[in-house]
Amino acid sequence: MIAKVLTPRNLTLARTKVIANKGSAGIDGMTTGELTAYTHAHRSALANQVISRSYRASAIKGVTIPKGNGKTRLLGIPTVVDRWLQ
Repeated sequence: MIAKVLTPRNLTLARTKVIANKGSAGIDGMTTGELTAYTHAHRSALANQVISRSYRASAIKGVTIPKGNGKTRLLGIPTVVDRWLQ
């Protein structure tokens, strides 16, 4: 199953969706605009880490956002690479 997920076609589709969704940078500061270059440079290493079960998702950045009633809530923002792999 993981082999199907890690096919170049699926990874490209996933990258396209992450970029289209935009979103904020995670704890590492990488933006969606930097994802394409990063995935081209590190795709095989990341795939090998996933296959060997040594890949570990990064910590999630916590941001408080306002709610309509004047209160705030905590929003967790994963890194762009974690969103791509998920």
